[in-house]
This record gives sequence, C-alpha cells and structure tokens, in this order.
Amino acid sequence: MQRAAPSRAPSRRAHYRDVYYTDDAPRPPEPPARGRLWRVLGWVSIAMSAVLVAGSLSAYGFWRRLDGQIDREHVDDKLGANRPAKLNNSMNILMIGSDSRAGENARYGQEVGQRSDTTILLHISPGGEQALGISFPRDSMVNLPSCRRTGGGSSPPQLAMINAAFSTGGPACTWRTIESLTRIHIDHFVEVDFAGFKRVVDALNGVEICVPRRIDDPKAELHLRAGPQTVRGDQALGYVRTRYVLGDGSDLDRIKRQQAFMASVVKKATDKGMLTDPGRTFSFLSAATRSIKADDRFTLSVMQKLAGSLRGMSAGKVRFVTVPVQPYPADRNRVQFNQALAEPLFRSIREDNAPPAEPAAPAPVPAQRPSGVPPVPPVPPAQVKVAIYNATRLKGLGRRTADQLTGRGFQVVRVGTRAVPAGAPTQILYGAGAERQAARLAIALPGHPPRAWPGGRPGYVYLVIGKDGAVLSGAKRPMPQVSGEIRADRNICDRT
Repeated sequence: MQRAAPSRAPSRRAHYRDVYYTDDAPRPPEPPARGRLWRVLGWVSIAMSAVLVAGSLSAYGFWRRLDGQIDREHVDDKLGANRPAKLNNSMNILMIGSDSRAGENARYGQEVGQRSDTTILLHISPGGEQALGISFPRDSMVNLPSCRRTGGGSSPPQLAMINAAFSTGGPACTWRTIESLTRIHIDHFVEVDFAGFKRVVDALNGVEICVPRRIDDPKAELHLRAGPQTVRGDQALGYVRTRYVLGDGSDLDRIKRQQAFMASVVKKATDKGMLTDPGRTFSFLSAATRSIKADDRFTLSVMQKLAGSLRGMSAGKVRFVTVPVQPYPADRNRVQFNQALAEPLFRSIREDNAPPAEPAAPAPVPAQRPSGVPPVPPVPPAQVKVAIYNATRLKGLGRRTADQLTGRGFQVVRVGTRAVPAGAPTQILYGAGAERQAARLAIALPGHPPRAWPGGRPGYVYLVIGKDGAVLSGAKRPMPQVSGEIRADRNICDRT
C-alpha cells in the first residue's frame, strides 16, 4: 500500500527560478507592445573559454573528471574582513598569468619567486548577457594593502608596482589589491602559468594572430612572417610575452597584443565546429582544467551553474579594455591610474544592473493632473510595498532590482517573471490608495510615470521591467566605451 505524502502548509517564502513570494500580490496586466527586445551574448579569456564550451555538456561524470584536474587553493582567510559588498548577480573572476619557473616552467630560465605577468578582471554580467576583460598594467604604481606573505608573516601597506602583490602573497594578495583599488567584489580567481598556456593553445590546434611586419628574434626563439597566421606552443607564448621586438616596447602595447590574442582564443573556442566535435571539445576542456589553479570555492556546482547560464554564448559581445592610466610623475617608466577615467569604469562594473544599451525610446509623457490639484507627496521607502516582475529576457534582472530596492529601504513583497509583448516599456503601476507609494518608487526609478491599476491590491505598487530596464537613480549603465577596446568578434588584423 502506498503511503500518501504528508501535507504541508504553504511557505511564506518559496523559491522557483527567478521567483519568490512573500505575499499574495496579484499579477499586473500586460502593458502595450512597443519595439523589439534583443539579447546580447558574450564570453571571454583563455581558461574561462573552457566553461563556455562545457555549457553544452550535461554528463555529471564528465564534469567530475574535469573538476578533479583543477589545482585549488583556499584563500578566504587571506582576503580580510573589509571587502566590497556584492551588489548583484554578476560574476567577477580574477585572471592571473604567472611567470613562475617552477616545475614544467623551468626551461624558461631561472627567476626567484613568481610575478603576475598578466592581471585581468573578467566581468560577466548577470545572466551572462555580456562580458568585459579589464587588464591592469603591471607597471602601475598603486597602494598595496597589507597581505599575508606566502612564506609566513604579513607585509605592510606600501606603494609599489601592482604585480608585486602576487610575488608578496600569491593570488590572495592580488585579489585583495584589486578589490581595494576598484571596490569591485571578486568571486573567484584562476591562475595560468607558461606551460598551462601552451597546453590550452595547442588543444585549440593553434590560435590566429596578425603581425604587422616580419619578426626574427633568436633570443626569444620567435620567428613570424608578416600578416595573419596561426601560432602554437612556444611561438604563441613568445608572441604574447615579447615586449621589445613588437610595438613600442611598453607594457601597454604588449597588453593590446595579449588582448587581441585572447580575443582570437574566445572566437575559436566558441566556434560551432569545435562545439559540435566531442573529441576537440574534450581535448580543450581537459587541457584547460589541467592548466589552471583556482580558489576552492570555484566548485563543480559553481562551474555547472555558470556554464548553464552561458549556454549558447558567442564572442559577439565580449570586450577587452585596459584600465585608463597616465604617466607616474616620479618615474617615467611607470604609470598610475587615471582616476577620473578609471572610476566610472569601476563603478559601472559594481552597479551592472541595466540591460545592454539600445536606441533611446521616446520619453514618456507625464500623467496630467487636474488644474489646481497639487502633486501627491511621496512617502518614505519603508512604507512602499512593491511587487517586481521581470518582463525581459535578461535572467535575474528582477532579483537584482529587488536587491537594490531593498538596499534603499523599500519593502519588496514579490519577485517574478511576466510574459509581455516584445519591446514593452518599463511600467510603475499602483493599486487603490498607493499613489504616494508609487510616487516614491518613481523617484528611485526616474522616467516611468506611475499610473493607477484598478486590478492592483490596495496599498501595493507594481514594477514591470520592460525594454527600458530598471536603472535606479544615481546608477550608471554598464560597460562604458573605453578608448582602445578590443572586441572578440573583430577581424584579427583589425585588432593590432
């Protein structure tokens, strides 16, 4: 005899995908259709391209095998207590290229310790809608925080080149340094050394580059003809590391070359031919996971979740930029951040909550009030009960908007999704007696005049997020244009 499952009282807080409920607020009506909503895609970086390719694979055993090949390090207790808050569901991964000569890397000469040859902050927008790789020039003079040294003890705060953080305290110190400089919350780190870099490139069967002139550098064992070509192994490594036979010899010029190379890696790793070839896919993923070190919180479940959100991504909206810098007055061979240009970039990453920029929609016409009737004064945010519905294809936008409004004191009673005609605008609706509450929400979300909804619950406000997004007052749209940026889908000879 089959036993019936025990009945349970309904929970006041239940989760389902992007939906949670804390009240029985009714669903809003469908707004009128306007325009067309479009979705941008993107992904980035040598090691992280593996996660994108793996997004099409669901076999648990396959994931377990890959997961077991990653070298991991515990860093939580080295990051300190005064860390930036995590403001949304984006993911920020610190990519570190190590110049360590240990193990397989001994053939590249003898160097004491290790330095970060390359430091990139990989920002993946909530829902995987777009990606940005931000390079930090290693010649940048910055204020390093106190770090736990690799050999024991702690280093004092000091003014030094940014790559000194890695030699002082490894990935944890670089992580701590980037967070202190940008106030961007970092979720994970991934480190790749020389040998690992070569394995990944060879697993891709080489990567395309474009060289402006013939290169013959016996010291670097680098011999390249002019024009587009495919490089592998030591030639690929020499190309991204050389500093004096290509360009003007500066680290900034080398960064541009590295960004162009990574753009080619992303383009090839997301190529349909590779995604549909199981043998090539496995070789690439296996090479990548054997070539990286990561924090121990970058677990199998995290990788699966990230890959799932990025399934079907292309290189179309992947960009690489360099932190804006200016000459360092005390040493012409060094640079420092140009804070006037760098801070807007950092802020846009911290507050990444808006959909990709689209052609501006006509400004909505404010609701007309009868002559002589004064405007309704708003109430404090704590008195506003708001139900949020994400009507866009941007996964997680409703949840992120709820987090931001909660942070400003609003009472978010429901978060859910809503199917509406494509291109419908963002709307603020309110039930009977909630006009003052809606006025307060309209202050936080300017450009969306509230309107009454007879079907709304008395005292409640409804936010239906459409093509306009949900940009709170004072927030910036993400991913500003940065001079010299490189897109992963550009022709290789246009990237140099």
